[in-house]
Amino acid sequence: MGYLPTVPETLARTTRKYPEREAIVYPRKDVRWTYEEFDERVTRFANALRASGVEKGDRVSLILYNSAEFAVAVFGLLRAGAVFNPINYRLAAGEVAYIVNDSASEVMVFEEATRETVEDAREEFESVEEYIYIDDDVEQTPEYADGFHDTVADAAADPVDVGLEPEDQYAIMYTSGTTGRPKGVFHSHRDATYHNLMYFGRMDLDYDDVGISAMPLYHNAELNCGLFPRVNLGAKTAIVHEFDAERVLDLIDAEGATHLFVASRTWSGLLEEAERRDDFDGSSLELGVYGAAPMPPSLLEQCMEVFCDDYATAYGMTEMGPCATFIRPDEVREQLGSVGRAAPNHEVRIVEPTETEDPADPVMPEDTVPQGDTGEIILSGPPRMREYWGLPEKTDDAIRDEWFFTGDAGYFNEDGYLFLVDRIDDMIISGGENIYPTEVENVLYQHDGVVEVAVIGEEDDEWGERVTAYVVADGDFDAETLEAFCLDHDELADFKRPRTYHFVDELPRNPSGKIQKFKLREQTADAAN
Repeated sequence: MGYLPTVPETLARTTRKYPEREAIVYPRKDVRWTYEEFDERVTRFANALRASGVEKGDRVSLILYNSAEFAVAVFGLLRAGAVFNPINYRLAAGEVAYIVNDSASEVMVFEEATRETVEDAREEFESVEEYIYIDDDVEQTPEYADGFHDTVADAAADPVDVGLEPEDQYAIMYTSGTTGRPKGVFHSHRDATYHNLMYFGRMDLDYDDVGISAMPLYHNAELNCGLFPRVNLGAKTAIVHEFDAERVLDLIDAEGATHLFVASRTWSGLLEEAERRDDFDGSSLELGVYGAAPMPPSLLEQCMEVFCDDYATAYGMTEMGPCATFIRPDEVREQLGSVGRAAPNHEVRIVEPTETEDPADPVMPEDTVPQGDTGEIILSGPPRMREYWGLPEKTDDAIRDEWFFTGDAGYFNEDGYLFLVDRIDDMIISGGENIYPTEVENVLYQHDGVVEVAVIGEEDDEWGERVTAYVVADGDFDAETLEAFCLDHDELADFKRPRTYHFVDELPRNPSGKIQKFKLREQTADAAN
């Protein structure tokens, strides 16, 4: 594949080219750093880690919301030769302890907002030897931790050379673990850099662009489709501590943001805020990027009217780095609802679903379904993970003949574009018929009063499962209204329409914006009991 720089090398090269360009803006702490200022802090943090005993290959965990300190920490620990272990800040203490122990992490970087979780889990940590607290500039540092800002200020600014190679491990990122223990995904520096080059090439990013990191940076999507590509190019990143629609819109205008990525359904919150206020301009925005779940066509059309003309999306997952398919802005309208075609040097196939496979006769990459049929999406491409950390059986199950089996359902249309239908395990089987919730959700979204909706299967003695919709509504209407709407709609077969509606104030989501349907299923099961 040829030589590719490591992740910290991309920052060093950009700094040499554009030392005076703005790199990081973080309004929460009035931060405005040029690339030279950012790079110096990264080097100092790397030297501080080395001085404390961190060696090449050691794990450093971050349980942080988005911040300028997060950006310094991730590039600094990588420059020190360490392995990046980001942790979802919404996990419970026991879940955090599992990840820290499984990765054998030696350093924990945290903040005031995650301090309680860290302190609740500390007694369970088996390998952590050092704690670094990033809020020492505004809060008192816990007695067991070192202050981040003091540590950086006191460290040497000398160049760091640990003999880092592109094939060395850059990260161990843990999957959400909604159906069991989370799995650690092993990625190399080559994986990350290849993905970043591919991403900004497909999305037409350039050095004079301005992006906002509004989604969690601990997640591969915001990191490898936001911060890392922009640093590689020399573009500017404005950071939001956590997603807030009002703050994001303010930042678009204040910084002249040209690109914005948020999860598909999160765009609805931005729409509501933009329509509520009369002081939002947004004229700088050139490209909106959506992902994490299928984008309802009606929502996308509203975004085109309010924000900007051009939208793009990608499809993939942590195991793929994350993106494996792209749809460009000039294709979105013609192929509305599609997640595009395979990225350069990638391939996509649709095979028989592994959910129903015979263990004695497993599904393999050659077991494709006819064009147009729905099946399981499998992917191949250079940034694919090397393995699930310490889980050889799960690795072998997920990677078959070099293809990654995603667990997602999808199909190709006659033009060869991929359409994401649902998770295979979210499929509803009612009266012997396969029903994919997204089909039903897309119809319900077309009702003017439906703000958000999630469809699941509810246990039913007669039909096996009953189609059930959880609805966040804007307006005074009831289940009978939606029942009539579905009956009159020509895009929804009668057997697919919901038989039960629950009206709720909000839907459960993870920090990446994905609706947590397993929580809705748990609520339904609890109510039945």
